[in-house]
Amino acid sequence: MSNTLAPLSTAVGLALQAKGLLLATAESCTGGGVAQAVTDISGSSAWFERGFVTYSNGAKSSMLGVPAELIAAHGAVSEEVAAAMAQGTLAHSDAQVAVSTTGIAGPTGGVPGKPVGTVCFGWAMDGRAQTERRVFAGDRQAVREQAVLHALQGLLRFIQ
Repeated sequence: MSNTLAPLSTAVGLALQAKGLLLATAESCTGGGVAQAVTDISGSSAWFERGFVTYSNGAKSSMLGVPAELIAAHGAVSEEVAAAMAQGTLAHSDAQVAVSTTGIAGPTGGVPGKPVGTVCFGWAMDGRAQTERRVFAGDRQAVREQAVLHALQGLLRFIQ
């Protein structure tokens, strides 16, 4: 784990524990990287409930209940789908807080308006959801690493 992720994951865990909350993740482009970062922390079973890796559109629909019509209308890489993924994570887990990632890590897959490096994030808790769209630079690994870091930074802000 990077020198940045370990203290951030620890801070997320402490914040969740202090509030008595369980976290679940729904990841596409990060392929489980957020879940890995938080479960690298000893004792994370006290605050991490489960992770979904929903790489395909079908998985987003069948595992999280994201409507296929929503994906068709906005694309899998959209704030709308990121919000639905986060909300679906809460509906399909025992967690009270969720984070989701969906994006284009590259090196292929970019389209007009959604270049390689585009990642959409969703955070959900207490019936509310927040989303964000970012475009990261670098190769596939760099995009994924930046997305994991941003997902956790956003999560920490969201729950505090």
